[in-house]
Amino acid sequence: MDAAEFRRRGREMVDYVADYLENIEERPVSSDVEPGYLRSLIPTEAPLEPDNYDDIIKDVERVIMPGAASPACTELETVMLDWLGKMLKLPDHFIAGTHGRGGGVIQGTASEATLMALLAARCKTLRRIRAANSELSEGEIRSKLVAYTSEQAHSSVERASLIGDVTMRMVPTDSTYAVRGSMLKKMLEEDKAAGLIPFYFCATLGTTASCAFDNITELGPICNKEHVWMHIDAAYAGSAFICPEFRPLLNGIEFADSFNFNPHKWLLVNFDCSTMWVKKREDIIGAFNHWQIPLGRRFRSLKMWFVFRSYGIQGLQAYIRKVGVQLNDPPCIFSLNGTVCNDLVGSNDLNQLLLKRITNSREIHLVPCQLSGVFVLRFAICARSTDSRHIQHAWRHITQLSCELLQENH
Repeated sequence: MDAAEFRRRGREMVDYVADYLENIEERPVSSDVEPGYLRSLIPTEAPLEPDNYDDIIKDVERVIMPGAASPACTELETVMLDWLGKMLKLPDHFIAGTHGRGGGVIQGTASEATLMALLAARCKTLRRIRAANSELSEGEIRSKLVAYTSEQAHSSVERASLIGDVTMRMVPTDSTYAVRGSMLKKMLEEDKAAGLIPFYFCATLGTTASCAFDNITELGPICNKEHVWMHIDAAYAGSAFICPEFRPLLNGIEFADSFNFNPHKWLLVNFDCSTMWVKKREDIIGAFNHWQIPLGRRFRSLKMWFVFRSYGIQGLQAYIRKVGVQLNDPPCIFSLNGTVCNDLVGSNDLNQLLLKRITNSREIHLVPCQLSGVFVLRFAICARSTDSRHIQHAWRHITQLSCELLQENH
């Protein structure tokens, strides 16, 4: 939508809400639909091309209103996670509308998804160990549990271990900042020899610092063999996997017990919307009697439905290609799937000074990180309205400030 249409549609939506409130007494108090009613009313997959906005609004009355807030809220969420899962070409066992045993749910953030996976893995492991060693108490088993993640993983992964009250070990990475199978295997063997119980590994596809990818095709079989739950955190990079040319980056997903990414980061869905799939839904429901930490559920799937239908799969793919590839090629910048990393030739002090000058100029905003002891500036391109002229302006600005800084320090 352009600004004019957005204003017009906004007024129409206000009228729709006002009419609903004005005539609410004419609507039924509760829904009278049968469980599972919604799936048969909408297609099994997202449209390739955009749907007409007026048709989407009509479907709110046709599809959503008969189910009121519930069961429509739960059922649309299940179907939207299936739509998105099919866009990603996830294995069938993650899709609820198949004969598989898994399914998807919307969490608030990737942090929640990581925690849910860890707690579900802990519960599953406790039950498995108790079944084989009934003399062991839950406390004895929990004191031996060990979780693992990359040294490059987001801080929320370590926080999940603190909440879950389990030890977490950081796995060293290779020269590309990726975890390899050999290193994880070595650590698992060491811990088992010490009498500990490895139970959970959080792999990252698209690390926060450099968008590095752990080698899940190596890690997955190891985790499966050792009864270690493998959770995949693709919070930022996961949106790119809807494009066929980027889908190979997700190879190895078939070994995962759970998978998560954030459509609110790079797929045009407003915050909050963090999508999570599990291979066996009984593992997560068995741990919580529920799919998520809150008992209440907001109607977050509506915004997914509107976005997927308003853009269509091809429109979403075009957006990813624009932001992730076309806009990500200014000269002399190292690019990794939408996150551009740059360091000035010189000391860390120079790079920190450069960032300070960029920040004080208030024209663009960069975020720093440390990679192998090097202070690095990160430039993330995610906004829907970003165009090449914005990138070129940013590059000229960075170049000018860099040149000034280098001249001063010669």
